[in-house]
Amino acid sequence: MYTDSHTHLYLDAFKDDREQMIRRAIEAGVTRMFLPNIDSSTTGPMFRLADQFPSNCFPMMALHPTSVKEDYRDQLAVMGQHLEDVRIIAIGEAGIDLYWDTTFIKEQEEVFRTQINWAKERNLPLVIHARDSFQEIFRILDDEGGDGLKGVFHSFTGTREDLKKALSYNFMIGINGIVTFKNSNLGEVVREIPVEQLLMETDSPFLSPVPYRGKRNESSYLVEIAAKVAEIYNLTKEEIGQVTTQNALQLFQLTPQDGS
Repeated sequence: MYTDSHTHLYLDAFKDDREQMIRRAIEAGVTRMFLPNIDSSTTGPMFRLADQFPSNCFPMMALHPTSVKEDYRDQLAVMGQHLEDVRIIAIGEAGIDLYWDTTFIKEQEEVFRTQINWAKERNLPLVIHARDSFQEIFRILDDEGGDGLKGVFHSFTGTREDLKKALSYNFMIGINGIVTFKNSNLGEVVREIPVEQLLMETDSPFLSPVPYRGKRNESSYLVEIAAKVAEIYNLTKEEIGQVTTQNALQLFQLTPQDGS
C-alpha cells in the first residue's frame, strides 16, 4: 500500500478521466490520496472528489501562497469557514512562494502566520509550500511555531542546510518526482532524511517522475517515485511504501482502516 501525501486530483487537468485515473491509482496500490486546497475556486471540486471517494481522497484546507492577492482577506475568510468541515485532515497547502511573484510578500507572510495558528488551534498538521523562501519560512516558524506544531515540508528541494533546519522542527519531508530527474541532486539530500520523517507525494498533475516527465502526472506514478527512493535507502519499494504510509497515518491522524 502507498500513500500519495500531496496531489491536486480535483483540477481540470483530470476533467476527462478523473474517475479512471483514481481507479488506476488504487489498482497500483496507492489507496490514499491527500488533497491540498489552493483557494476559494478549488474548495467545491475538492470536496466533491472527497465525497465521491471518501475512503481514498482526504481534503486539506488553506490558501496557497500564489493565490495571495488583493482579496486575500476575503479568501482567508472562506478558508476559515471550511475549517469546520470534519473531513479536513490538515492545513495545506500554506507557505511562501517567491519564485513566481514577490508583489505580495508581506501579505503571504501574514497569511502564513494565520494558517500556522489555525494548525496549532485545531491540532492539525501544517503542509508547507516553500519555493525560493526557506529563510522566510524558517524565520516565521521560529516566531510562530512551538512544540505543538507538526507538519511536512512538501516538495522539498532545499540544500543539506535547509534540510537540517527543517528537520529541527520535527517536521516530515515530502519527496516527489523531482528525485527521479537526471539533472537533480535531490537524491543526495534524501539520503540524509531519517526514514521515519519521510513522506512520498506526486504533486499531480505537476512534476511527473521519469519515465513520464513532460506528461501529466497522476497518483499511480507514485510507484515510480517509490522505486527511486527505495534505491536510495537500499530498501524495496514495498518497504518504502509501508514506512511512508505509516508516517502519513501518524502525521495526519488517520487509522490503517482509512483508505485500506
